[in-house]
Amino acid sequence: MLAGGRSSRMGRDKALLPFRGGALAQAVARAVEEAAGSAVLVGNPQLAQSLGYTAIPDFYPGEGPLGGILTALTHSRASWNLVTACDMPELTAPFLIRLIDAAEASGALVLLPEGPSGRPEPLCAVYHAGARDAMETAFHAGERKVMRALAGLPRAMLPVAEVLHFQNVNTPEDWAGYAAE
Repeated sequence: MLAGGRSSRMGRDKALLPFRGGALAQAVARAVEEAAGSAVLVGNPQLAQSLGYTAIPDFYPGEGPLGGILTALTHSRASWNLVTACDMPELTAPFLIRLIDAAEASGALVLLPEGPSGRPEPLCAVYHAGARDAMETAFHAGERKVMRALAGLPRAMLPVAEVLHFQNVNTPEDWAGYAAE
């Protein structure tokens, strides 16, 4: 699981936004833990400990989500790895289980949910350990866009009728509907 960071548009760390009696990252981590059996944050170890989770220091701080995904894949011993951003308040364990099951049955190296617009969501996806080398090569060649780093890898898409499951919050306006919960 990816921990967030300070958002210039939010003005603070999205992982710590108050949500359902705790921090947003805790709610997301609980859904990941229920679906996958464990949750580990990539980022600030002190932040993760304060939330009750283990963290892996990001190998590439400030280099965006691709660096966080690579950090997670490098540290993981699992074949399949569920990776989510910390700022998706509507993630649920049943939805994440559906992603994991589809990934394992896909024969691909990456399973991405795809909303009705046809846009894939790489920050709520399942990555096979075998995808890491190609993604790392792209990263070290200067690529920072996750979808571009996945070019050429066998990918599967899981059509999802409702993008609410993997909708993230990037602005105070996005957050306004959740802040009262």
